[in-house]
Amino acid sequence: MSERQRGLGRGLSALLEEAAAEVPAAGAEASGGPRGGVREIPIEHVFRNPDQPRKVFTEAEVDELAASIREKGVLQPILVRPKPGEEGHFQIVAGERRWRAAQRAGLHAVPVIVREFNDLEVLEIGIVENVQRADLNAIEEALAYRALMDRFGRTQDAVAQVVGKSRSHVANTLRLLALPEAVQDHVLGGRLSAGHARALATASDPAGLAERVIAEGMSVRQAEALARSADR
Repeated sequence: MSERQRGLGRGLSALLEEAAAEVPAAGAEASGGPRGGVREIPIEHVFRNPDQPRKVFTEAEVDELAASIREKGVLQPILVRPKPGEEGHFQIVAGERRWRAAQRAGLHAVPVIVREFNDLEVLEIGIVENVQRADLNAIEEALAYRALMDRFGRTQDAVAQVVGKSRSHVANTLRLLALPEAVQDHVLGGRLSAGHARALATASDPAGLAERVIAEGMSVRQAEALARSADR
């Protein structure tokens, strides 16, 4: 693994610190200007990345950020790359929530930092950003790890190094993808935590137990006890 890949988490942190430190000046560079630094780009020229690891954005969190943006503007620029095949358009690498909130706040332009990244780097940065900020739920995290392995040939060890987690954490997270789709949907929807999902993973009927855990508002420890007793 290259030094750039091993240090991706630290590199992203530096980029985000750079973005937070720079404030777009009046008359900042337009989209046709030289790359580098912060500039304003029309919001309709910025697009989400379909491979963004985070799939769920709650209305409440977007509304809360939109209210802040109406009052103070976008305080941290969005990290983007040139959109493949579309001159003058850009794809989000990090900052989709800010982009969504800026749209809701009625902004016509957003501050961005433009960098050149390949598809692997975009996916890795998206994972690192969200894992560092605890924005991904466990299923989103597992799907992101699986994408790195299936699409780009990453091993579990390599994934762990990129995201700054232990190999056992990566392995345990990936095991959640063996759960029935109904249980995964509960995790994605926030009705079950990762701890609940892990507690049910080895049960013979995790989907049925999940419904009971949700209906009765069980804690993780209670879910573990339920899973043990159900298979006796």
